[in-house]
Amino acid sequence: MIDPDLLRTFLAFAEGGSLARAAAMVNRSPSAVTAQMQRLEALVGETLLAPAGRGRSLTPVGEEFVDHARRILEAHRDAWLSLKGARADGRIALGSTQDFADTALPALLRRFARSHPRVRLDLRIGRTKELTAAYEQGQIDILLTMRQGPAADELLVLREPMLWLCSENGLNFAETELPLAVLDPPCGFRSAAIAALEDAKRPFRIAATSPSLAGIRAAVLSGIAMTVRTGRFLGSGMAAAPDNLDLPELPVAEFSLRLRPKAGDAPSDLAALLADELPRLDG
Repeated sequence: MIDPDLLRTFLAFAEGGSLARAAAMVNRSPSAVTAQMQRLEALVGETLLAPAGRGRSLTPVGEEFVDHARRILEAHRDAWLSLKGARADGRIALGSTQDFADTALPALLRRFARSHPRVRLDLRIGRTKELTAAYEQGQIDILLTMRQGPAADELLVLREPMLWLCSENGLNFAETELPLAVLDPPCGFRSAAIAALEDAKRPFRIAATSPSLAGIRAAVLSGIAMTVRTGRFLGSGMAAAPDNLDLPELPVAEFSLRLRPKAGDAPSDLAALLADELPRLDG
């Protein structure tokens, strides 16, 4: 029998690439992570990590074991959800930004619905400011938005690099000022893009604004402007900006998953699933 916690730590190392990053992902010290990896190797009877310079890397057996670990944890999670969810009912209010609604959420909600067939999901997809206000008023059980700052009820913090994005068909402008498509304020991506360009003394202008990401996508796909999002916005005609534009570096975007205190069993089950799986699902 393999403790699922050992597998979670092993996958954190496989995805993070170092013991330090794995320790941060599972909220343990590097020495505790090392001890866990030693226990796991003893259980499977194989060397999974080997010295590589100043750090460690996966052995060929370790690389093969990654897929097994993912399947074991998924089966463990599905069994746990099914046992807990068979008789669960009620309502869950989930608030999320479009970043996740178009990428990771559909597959995870499908898994949850299979195990909790009697639970009703009320989904609110919108902007961080409005969703956070509704959450703080008790109208939302689970909140998945851009991080506003440390919070006691945070279950997960996701950090993803911001990217300059444009249409994969190219740009329809040949001007010295960089045209931007941005959401109406307040918006962390808008602020980051403007600050980066101003710091680099790069001329720009606001070429398109919208209260929704659908409007931003339309403006960018037309080729009249660029925007800043994470890799979750790639695809469907969107591509990373070419290097020859020599655009300034951008900060890392932070998203947080929060669970309302005393939200109940069903919201807690869904929040636990999201906290476990979102770090493994990119855009």
